[in-house]
Formats: sequence, structure tokens, C-alpha cells
Amino acid sequence: MDAFSALLAGFSNALQPTTLLWGFVGCLVGTLVGVLPGIGPALTIALLLPLTYHVPATSMFVMFAGIYYGAAYGGSTTSILLNTPGESASVVTALEGNQMARRGRAGQALAAAAIGSFVAGTIGTLALTFAAPVVVEAALAFGPAEYFSLMVLSLVAVSAVLGSSLLRGLISLAAGLLLGMVGIDLQTGQPRFTFGRPELLDGIEVTVAAVGLFAVGEALYLAWQGRQAKGGEVMKMSGSLWLSAADWARSWKAWIRGALFGFPIGALPAGGAELPTLLSYYTEKKLSRHPEEFGRGAIEGVAGPEAANNAAAAGVLMPLLTLGIPTSATAAIMLSAFEGYGIQTGPQLFSSQSSLIWTLIASLYIGNVILLVLNLPLVGLWVKLLKIPPPWLYAGIIVISVAGVYGAGNSVFNVGLLFVFGLIGYVMKRFDFPAAPLIVGLILAPMAEQSMRQALTISQGQWDTFITRPLSGSLLAIAAALLIGPALWRRWRGRPKV
Repeated sequence: MDAFSALLAGFSNALQPTTLLWGFVGCLVGTLVGVLPGIGPALTIALLLPLTYHVPATSMFVMFAGIYYGAAYGGSTTSILLNTPGESASVVTALEGNQMARRGRAGQALAAAAIGSFVAGTIGTLALTFAAPVVVEAALAFGPAEYFSLMVLSLVAVSAVLGSSLLRGLISLAAGLLLGMVGIDLQTGQPRFTFGRPELLDGIEVTVAAVGLFAVGEALYLAWQGRQAKGGEVMKMSGSLWLSAADWARSWKAWIRGALFGFPIGALPAGGAELPTLLSYYTEKKLSRHPEEFGRGAIEGVAGPEAANNAAAAGVLMPLLTLGIPTSATAAIMLSAFEGYGIQTGPQLFSSQSSLIWTLIASLYIGNVILLVLNLPLVGLWVKLLKIPPPWLYAGIIVISVAGVYGAGNSVFNVGLLFVFGLIGYVMKRFDFPAAPLIVGLILAPMAEQSMRQALTISQGQWDTFITRPLSGSLLAIAAALLIGPALWRRWRGRPKV
């Protein structure tokens, strides 16, 4: 009942005209960036981070949530009509969705994706509403040693999941941890790695690093890629946007199953949306009464994965809001936004920022309705946006980035730092190094260091306190399994059979 009462209070705040307007803008922008290939929610939220200096936290996070959910909705449009997934989680949707479009059923594919997103997003948000307080209650038992181990698990999970190579992820993480050490040591008061620059005494601003890596770096990479990539064929809108009785019968079970895959896997520290969408697709293929249609445009192959994708988006918010663990690039940028407002993430967030969190959760329900209303009637508009010349997008991203960073602090030094991180982001993208571990390391390094020092002070310098405390030791064991488990599995699979 406590969660229900808090949710009602959150709805009273979320339905205020100003908050509702921010949510609507977020949903609209999120759908737009989901539709445009290469422009994802992480880049967009990074681009808007300078607004945190001027906009109240509640309004900002409601908009960010709208962008996050909206991008998950909008990604299906390019997957179906262009066969170009904007996000990795939309790859599976393209398998059947584009085939449906080629058979003249683009309208039904888009409708199945939109309604499935609404159903699964609502189920995922319900799970977040009632599961998050339970997770918070358990996490309140954490001491400094457990917090340190939890952050180690977070760092390892993000490095292992976000990227094609564990080694590249760990290198990116190490760079982030090193950058997180820049500034004044809180224990001794001595400057570290500042090279005599007073602008670095407070550390590297996460906003500048995030905008540089995700916005400027992405724009430079897309501009480079644009010289080599060939444009895809945009399929024309065809078919009714209304689902037939047969389509409903084949879709509704896939929506439910996709939601049941998406939320729990998305909520895991090493979850994400790619695995549940794949599991959903193969499950629907096995259970379908029309397996011969798979590969030629089966509606279950659109409904299930798209539902899993959106439920996973709700699941990713669970560890972020309850434990302060980001499990995706977008969650890492949202974590940096919390840092920008001086809000401490973790279990205390639900007590220290109760109004903010429950307003945010309530806005997710409202955003799902807004997105359903927006997506289907405006499909024609989204298709026209695919014709925007890419160079205009790249130039606009860089101009907005520079204006935002300079306007936030009137610092030319920060603008220079922005382009340094932009070049780093381009190189990392060019050579397939994930940027999210760097940002996560930059944010969590000072927090992990503080927790480690507090734990060692309490234990009088005994390092084994991190292993002998059951919960702390368990978290470190999971982190170790994430590091060495995949390599051991590959070796075992590759072992010759006797």
C-alpha cells in the first residue's frame, strides 16, 4: 500500500501541466531520435545535459524518461520501413518487420510494434513500481564494503556487456577510473592529475565528458561513416494501421511473453535489451502455428521482440534507481544527470528524493499512453524525417553541444575539453571501444574510492573484509564470474570431444 500511495502522489505531480508538457516533449523527441538512424537516446540525453543547470530536476528526468521510452518506440519505424535498426535492440524487429513491409503489411507491422510497446512498457512499469521498494529495503542493509563490491560489480558488468570485446570494455573502464581521480583528494586535500589547471580542481565535469563522447564523438563518427555507407531503401507505408482479428490473436500472447522476458533480464546488472529480444524471437518461432512465415514476415516476430525491448527499458531503470547501477549507455548518461543535480543515487534515493522518483515512475505510465497516441497517427511524418540530409544532423549536433556546454559555465576551457572528449569518442567508436564504461568509471570512481576507504577504516586496514562479509563476497564473486566465465565457457565449448 505504501508504494500505491506514493504512486498516487506521483501521479498528482506528473499530471501538473508543466510536468506533463516536459513529458510530452520527451516522448516526441524520443520518438524522433528513435526514427533517425544513428541518433539514439544516449546521444540525445547527453546533448541535453547542459539543461540540468537551468531546469528543475523533476521536469528534466520526466523528459529524459520520455526520450528513453520514446526512442524504444521509434526504433521500430526504421527497422520496419528502412531495415536499419537505430538501436542494437531493434535488430531482431527488422528481421520480420521489413519483410512484412515488403509484402505490403507495413501498417500492421508498425501497429503490432506500437501496441506491443505500450503493453510491455506498462507491464514493465508496473513491475518497477512494486519491485523497486523491495529492492531498496534489501539494499539499505549495505555497508561501505557492500557498496564498494556493488560498484565493482557495476563497473565489471557494464564493461562486459556494453561492447563486443571484454578487453576493450576494460580498457575503456580503466580510462574512466583514471579520469575520475582528477581533482582534489577528499581525504588529504591534495590535487591529483590537475597539471596546474585550476579548472580541474573540482574534477572533470561529467556533463562535458558525456556530451563530448556521445554527441560530438558520435557526430564525427557518423560523418566519417556517411562517406562510406550506402543509403537503404525506405519502404512506402502500406496496409491498414488496424490489426485484424487474426493479427490480434497471433500478437497478444507474444506481447505478454516478450514483457516477461524483457523486464527481469533488463533489470539484471549484466542484462540489457539484446538478449530478451533474441529469446523472444526464438520462443515465438518455436511456439508459432505458422513457423513457415518466419523469415518472410511473421507478425509474432515483430510483436514479441518489440515488447521485450520496451519491457527491458523499464527493467534497466530498476538497478539505476534502486542501486545506482547503470546497465546501458543511456542509463550511464542519466546517472551523470543525477550527479549534475548533486543527487546521490542508490537505496537512499527513494527516501531522500521520494517525490522526484515517484513522479518519474508515474510519468512512465503517462508517457506510454502519449507514445501510443503519437506513434501510429504520425507514422507519415516520421517517414518524411528520414529524408533529412545527414550533414545537417551532424552539424546541428556539434553546434548544440558547443552552445550547451559554453552556456552552462561560460568556460572556454570546457569547450576545449568538449572537443578533446569528442575526438576520444570518435576514436573509440571507430575502433569499437564502448564509451559507456568510460563514463561509468568517471562517475563511480570517486564513490568507489570513498566506500573502499571507509570499509578499510572500519576494519582497521584488513582487506579481507571485502571477502569475509557474505554479501560483499557474493557480489565480488559475481563480478569475477562475469570476467572469467565467458572465457571459460568458450574454452569448454571449444574442447575436443573424446
